[in-house]
Amino acid sequence: MKLDDRAKVLLKALIERYIDEGQPVGSRTLSRASGLELSPATIRNVMSDLEELGLVASPHTSAGRIPTARGYRLFVDTMLTARRDEFATPSLPPDQPQKVIAHAAQMLSSLSQFVGVVVAPRRSSVFRHIEFLRLAERRFLIIIVSPDGDVQNRVVHTASDYTQPQLAEAANYLNANYSGLTIEEVRERLKGEVERLRSEIVTLMQTAVEASSDALKEDQEDVVISGERNLLAVTDFASDMTHLRHAFELFEQKTQLMRLLDVSSQADGVRIFIGGESQIVPFEELSVVSAPYEVDGQVVGTLGVIGPTRMAYDRMIQIVDITSRLVSNALSHNK
Repeated sequence: MKLDDRAKVLLKALIERYIDEGQPVGSRTLSRASGLELSPATIRNVMSDLEELGLVASPHTSAGRIPTARGYRLFVDTMLTARRDEFATPSLPPDQPQKVIAHAAQMLSSLSQFVGVVVAPRRSSVFRHIEFLRLAERRFLIIIVSPDGDVQNRVVHTASDYTQPQLAEAANYLNANYSGLTIEEVRERLKGEVERLRSEIVTLMQTAVEASSDALKEDQEDVVISGERNLLAVTDFASDMTHLRHAFELFEQKTQLMRLLDVSSQADGVRIFIGGESQIVPFEELSVVSAPYEVDGQVVGTLGVIGPTRMAYDRMIQIVDITSRLVSNALSHNK
């Protein structure tokens, strides 16, 4: 799409003004904002050309114009100069991965004032340590610790009763022989242990391993979302409940978000999806700014900000980029 320099300057000025104020931009305002010595009539002619190209639109209630998703895309791709604002970013100290992910989603939401989304890394089914604690007759608690410090708990009901010494014996055997293996590998190996171990201990361990596998699956939260309520304060949405409902349905389903952010994880650096162009989030009113994050050099997940198409893209790029680096550092082991 070829635009002359004058049209580019006017389009850039219009979009920046609209992002700041949220009101359709008229010719006189554009004349002042652009710094060009042009008559309102000349500016109206250029605006008419931009409208024909699908880059701006005229709301019925105003003589001014607003950018379209296509106009935002051209602006982001060719006119955006990333600011280096000095805004304070909270740190993300090393912690259990699920806490890092939750804090990152909150940070994205807090800094952007929109919605923060993080796709969590697939949790390892490898266990470092396992404990069994008797709670009552035929009921005990499994505590599983993963290599990176994640802790999962599961209460198990059994057909037979086990004493605490029996539970300790089973846990000690698992820790001594199977630590560092995945739950699936432990399950397979236990099938061959029936002859060497007392049958009730094997039964106990098999029950525990099945429950551990279920606990790991259930505890996995694929997408962490923070700040949905921020959209209630966005003027662009507050006046249209249909837009809001579509947005909240998207957050409820999460599947579309997973697909969109999976695409982002295959790219280097920050990606921007404007309006309905992603096809996966087909809402003209929403934009997504996303970036992958790594653990020890391997991309394991994606995070981003979801907000209205009228957002300060330069600032969002910065927020997403910084947060992805903080998450990578907090989750990596070679800090």
